[in-house]
Amino acid sequence: MQEALNEKSGGKLQIKIFPDGQLGSERETIELLQIGSIAMTKVSAAALSNFAPEYQITVIPYLFRDSEHLFKNLEGEVGKQMLESGTEYLLRGVCFYDAGARSFYTKDRAVNSPDDLDGLKVRVQNDQMSVDMANTLGASATPMAFGELYTALQQNVVDGAENNIPSFVSSNHFEVCKYYIFDEHTMVPDVVIIGTKFWDLLSEEEKEWLDAAAKESVAKQKQFWQETVVENKKMLEEAGVEFIYPDKEPFVEKAKPIMERMRQNPKMKPIIDKVNAN
Repeated sequence: MQEALNEKSGGKLQIKIFPDGQLGSERETIELLQIGSIAMTKVSAAALSNFAPEYQITVIPYLFRDSEHLFKNLEGEVGKQMLESGTEYLLRGVCFYDAGARSFYTKDRAVNSPDDLDGLKVRVQNDQMSVDMANTLGASATPMAFGELYTALQQNVVDGAENNIPSFVSSNHFEVCKYYIFDEHTMVPDVVIIGTKFWDLLSEEEKEWLDAAAKESVAKQKQFWQETVVENKKMLEEAGVEFIYPDKEPFVEKAKPIMERMRQNPKMKPIIDKVNAN
């Protein structure tokens, strides 16, 4: 996006990147956006759901059938509605990035069905939907910051966690956890957001440059993501991680109460129905 924007604007509009949490945690950067201290950030939709409730649908287990179904919705009417929904909270969505499917991984126990999660303390993201998801599927949800997780796994504070393959690798959690279970309970995308305080300062031409650069970056990011997943899986197999591909149906069945509960919410029901109809 940085390169595309530089090219499209002839260098007039530039993005300066601060990687690896230099400006704070996801929650902190979202708050910095709201007060106008920084212009843009990329966060998980789960983190954003604590600020803009519409994003909660991305954390509903098994709402999206596969990656194709996910992006059909994110790049259509549902996604547009979600990106715009944050505006009232001073957070305008720019685009969605692929963050794959989140699955469980464990230290000492192979998980072939939801029953195998019983009694396992599993780290989840610090949002209510993620906690509900793990508890409903049978685990004991333990929310904590991602940066604290490696030590928590080493010291048996938790028995496992859940995330996508690239995060499992980049965090080095595979050094401690030897089972990765492809239950693929959620497909939570990342979201690029811009503070409305900054967006409102841009001219119409500058907004067009940014939107065009974002669209270009989405196509590239999906490609990079898929390539990374393939490389990471090969590396994990060589590192002795056991991949488990369970029958997903028992997981889907056990997670249904969450979907039903969300459909009771008059704000969420029409969005969920739109997703299911696609």
